Amino acid sequence: MTLKILPVIMSGGSGTRLWPMSTPEKPKQFHALGTENTMIQETALRLSGDNFLKPMVICGKSHRAVALDQLLEAGRSPQAIIVEPMARNTAAVAAVAALAAMEYDPEALVLMAPADHVITRPLAFRQVVLASADVARERIVTFGIRPLSPETGYGYIQRGEALGDNIFAVRRFLEKPNLDTAKTYLEDGSYDWNAGIFLFSPQVMIEELRAYAPEVLSASEAAYAKAHRHAETIELEAEAFSMCPSISIDYAVMENTEKAAVAPCYIGWADVGGFSELWRLGAKDESGNHSMGPKILIDAENCLIRAEGPPVAVIGMRDTMIISTPAGVLVAPLSLAQEVKKAAEAAKNLPQV
Repeated sequence: MTLKILPVIMSGGSGTRLWPMSTPEKPKQFHALGTENTMIQETALRLSGDNFLKPMVICGKSHRAVALDQLLEAGRSPQAIIVEPMARNTAAVAAVAALAAMEYDPEALVLMAPADHVITRPLAFRQVVLASADVARERIVTFGIRPLSPETGYGYIQRGEALGDNIFAVRRFLEKPNLDTAKTYLEDGSYDWNAGIFLFSPQVMIEELRAYAPEVLSASEAAYAKAHRHAETIELEAEAFSMCPSISIDYAVMENTEKAAVAPCYIGWADVGGFSELWRLGAKDESGNHSMGPKILIDAENCLIRAEGPPVAVIGMRDTMIISTPAGVLVAPLSLAQEVKKAAEAAKNLPQV
């Protein structure tokens, strides 16, 4: 049997920690962040080549047009764009992805991946995906990122018994740890970061959803069956989809199923969840500044500058993020990058100019 993989790109993130660059109208996956192309374009391009079918995208209605435009611009015409009438988390995405795969090509494996990750070694990623395909016909494979440091911002996966070459049963999933716990995970060597990327047979995913999250499956089945279709777009029926519980695939299925597997990998992975990560990944000048757009830098060190408009002048500043876009201006220490979502929430209450 020829191996076929259907990429399903999850494009539902809001990216509030990257305001004012990332906005509800154009969240982070539609920007070039540490990448040559936009993040969704990079995702579609890395999920291409031999064995890969045309991608599907699952997104909200307000992002359908920009997702389609950016994929066409990258030369990756989508198989379908599935529109969610409201966000219902990743268990619903997995259900809809499996249902769509059953319609388009039930023999294909589904590769479900977020649109907003950076992977600097795409060939290595494709190789580990292809190497996991045999196990993925019977199990739900997730890809664990070998940790390089004791990160507290990611969930972890502990490996169990070996199922093959570089693929293991999952012993347990763990929440984001404190620093001391993260250090013990790193020293132990059997723990990986949870990247939220999954490879599975649509039949297996449907079976496991039926066993562990039947309400998610039934609501998704109803919404998909009643979907409005035009051109490449499939709009899920709103009333049926609103009945779907909002729960992650980890909580709904992966922590309960006996069919979870993990493939550890080194793929240059990063989840650009905030400006500190963007600064870390970005090319820097001799003073440690990462900048894009027109700027004037005088005695500035280790700063992140993004200017989308008039020039930004930075004088005598250290370890600071200065983000200027038509949606707003942000100035704060890079150490407070995780607090930016508070500004994004407050911006929603400002009067429109």
